[in-house]
Amino acid sequence: MTVSHHAPDNLIGIGLYTPAEAARLVQVSSAKILRWLRGHEISGKHYDPLWEPQVDLGDQGIALGFRDLMEIRVASAFIERGLSAQKVRLAIQRARKIIGDERPLSTSRFRTDGRSVFLQIVTEEGETQLIDLFKNQYTFREVMERSLSNIEFGDDGAPARWWVLGKAKSIVIDPARSFGRPIEAETSVPAEVLAAAAEAEGSIEAAARGWDVPVRAVKRAVAFVDEMERRNAA
Repeated sequence: MTVSHHAPDNLIGIGLYTPAEAARLVQVSSAKILRWLRGHEISGKHYDPLWEPQVDLGDQGIALGFRDLMEIRVASAFIERGLSAQKVRLAIQRARKIIGDERPLSTSRFRTDGRSVFLQIVTEEGETQLIDLFKNQYTFREVMERSLSNIEFGDDGAPARWWVLGKAKSIVIDPARSFGRPIEAETSVPAEVLAAAAEAEGSIEAAARGWDVPVRAVKRAVAFVDEMERRNAA
C-alpha cells in the first residue's frame, strides 16, 4: 500500500476543503474533524489521528481531500452507533492491510469485508454491547449503505464522486472538477456561485441569463444551498 499526501500545488483530482467546509458538507463538526485528523490529548494521554489527511499543508494547518470527506462519513456513522474513535482507528489500521487502501472504510470492498474487521475488534475488547451490531450483516450493511449513499465508485473500488442529495437533484462533488466544490452537473458551475447570482440579481431567471445557463440549473443550485443550510441549522 502506498501512502500518499498531496501538496497544495498538486491537487488535480484530489479536492480541497477546509475543516469548516468539510463540516458543512458531511454534517460533522469541524472540532471533531480536527480531533480525528490531527490527534488530541485528554487528561495527559495522547491519541493519534485516525488517518492522515490527503492534503499536506505542513505547518499551515489542516486541509482535506475528497477521500477524507468520504472516510469521515463512514467513521462518523460507526462512532454514532457507539464505537469509540480509537476502535475506528484500529479498524482502519487492520483494514488497510486487507484492502490495500489508506482510507479503507469508504471503499466498496469494505462494505463486504469490513464487518469481520469490526467484529474481531469488539470481541477482543469484550465490548458485548457492540458485538450484535457486527454479527448482524444486515445491520452492518444498513450503516454502510446510509453512510455511503449516493456515492459512485471507480474501477479501483474507491469513491469517485458524490451526488450529495441524490443524482436526481443534479448536484455533484467530483474531485476532478472545480477542486471538488459542489457543482450543478449539467453546467459544471459551482452551486454556490449560481445561488449567489440568483440572490444578487433578485431572481433565478436573471441569474440564468447572466450566466447563460438554463433556469433549471439555477433552481437546482438554489435548492441545494437552501437544503444544506437547513441541514446545518438543525
